[in-house]
Amino acid sequence: MAVKISIIQILALFFPHLVFVSSLNFSYPAVFNFGDSNSDTGGLVAGIAFPLGLPMGQTYFHESSGRFCDGRLIIDFLMNATGQPFLSPYLDSIGAPDFRTGCNFAAGGATILPPTPYSLCPFSFNLQVAQFIRFKTRVFELLAEDKNLQKYLFPEDYFKDGLYMFDMGQNDLEGEFYYRSEDQVLAFIPSLLSQIEKGIQKLYNEGARNFWVHNTGPLGCLPRLITTFGKNSSELDQLGCVKSLNNAAALFNLQLRDFCTKFQEQFSEVNITFVDIFSIKLDLISNYSEYGFKEPLAACCGIGGPPLNFDPRINCGQTKNLDGSIVTAKPCSNSSEYVNWDGTHYTEAANRHVFEQILKGNYSYPLMSMNEPLEIPVTIPPQ
Repeated sequence: MAVKISIIQILALFFPHLVFVSSLNFSYPAVFNFGDSNSDTGGLVAGIAFPLGLPMGQTYFHESSGRFCDGRLIIDFLMNATGQPFLSPYLDSIGAPDFRTGCNFAAGGATILPPTPYSLCPFSFNLQVAQFIRFKTRVFELLAEDKNLQKYLFPEDYFKDGLYMFDMGQNDLEGEFYYRSEDQVLAFIPSLLSQIEKGIQKLYNEGARNFWVHNTGPLGCLPRLITTFGKNSSELDQLGCVKSLNNAAALFNLQLRDFCTKFQEQFSEVNITFVDIFSIKLDLISNYSEYGFKEPLAACCGIGGPPLNFDPRINCGQTKNLDGSIVTAKPCSNSSEYVNWDGTHYTEAANRHVFEQILKGNYSYPLMSMNEPLEIPVTIPPQ
């Protein structure tokens, strides 16, 4: 296997006692992102004119940015860190989007599996890959027609040298729990991996060589899902999270890592970095006070008070008549004290924490032969 420069050189996922910390190498000329609301920078809002109530628990988006958060996402911090602009969503053609350093195909509520007639978000992984292929074809066409467009678009070789990011899976797992048992959901996971393999193979066929893969977070620790699936104390772990949901997420992550390893072994010119988002977020929830947070599970923007401050009948930002009273699910006074924003998504403060752990190199590792990392100056964005 050929030796390559890694994004982050660190420990293997299941050997946390072996720590190899290195600098972040994020010096790619372009970034192409595929995902759901965790990395959607305005795609769903641009593509579908939803009001505040959104599908699959995607309950609130920031009106000025289209993000499901009170501020920046992990991907925003990653782009910020190397001085690159935020990724413009593929679906947003209004306001002169900047595609010179990549494109974001993520959409809130997106799934790995193709959408069904009942899906509220049509932009599944296979469609996002198709959008990328269309985007690439159109860039080539425009550059061939008019070389002056190079000031607005990037050169063709950026597609090969760019970074392809993947962050998706939680919507598929959650959706299955509504009508399957835990054992059935676990048996269903290989179907998700099959679709991931097809999509990444298509990207490889289009010239993609550098991949950055996020696994999925601890679903069982989201207030909305605790409210839905954790009604009995026997269903919860010592943190108050739903055990079955976290078990499914953990198995999905294990199989996702195995797929990435096999794909790397199959194609020696591929560079894959696997980022263990699950462990970062679970560590944050478990040790929240050590990181300066006061609320590990409760939603900042919600209603109902402790312990979760979440009512499934009303979304963040909405005003409704509940039990004869007009109430509004309002944001808390200081979101930096909360890990969770709206019952489903993390606050900017929590996203920043996740980014900083990625930057330190404690939860990611390259699936390739090790070599000294290329050290790139990285600036942590201001609070």
